[in-house]
Amino acid sequence: MSVRLLIITHGNIGQSLFDTAVSILGGSPLPTEIFSIALNCEPDSTLEQIRTTLSDTEQSDGVLVLTDLYGATPSNIACELANKNINVVAGLNLPMLIRVLNYPALSLSELTEKAISGGQDGVVPCHCGKKS
Repeated sequence: MSVRLLIITHGNIGQSLFDTAVSILGGSPLPTEIFSIALNCEPDSTLEQIRTTLSDTEQSDGVLVLTDLYGATPSNIACELANKNINVVAGLNLPMLIRVLNYPALSLSELTEKAISGGQDGVVPCHCGKKS
């Protein structure tokens, strides 16, 4: 078994990032579900849809939920899911997602830390040929 990955974002951001990561890596080693949240969505019904999708979490080693913007509807929905077997990390970016997909054998807590470090380490200043 492995950790399942759930991506919840505004519009198609999550699907685009996932497709790009899979293209770079040549595949996805983690079972992944992606939910695109429309601006006019009904959060309660969306939450129930996601809960139905996750109803078999006992068949995994937990769920890592990645969301784009803390405090917005996708992350609020994600936070409603959080429990001892479901961790949520906001601030999804491509380096975070690639880091997660590169470590499919880690536990939920270890993979959560990799997501955070991948996201943070992926934000760097680009000097682009400027000499100091």
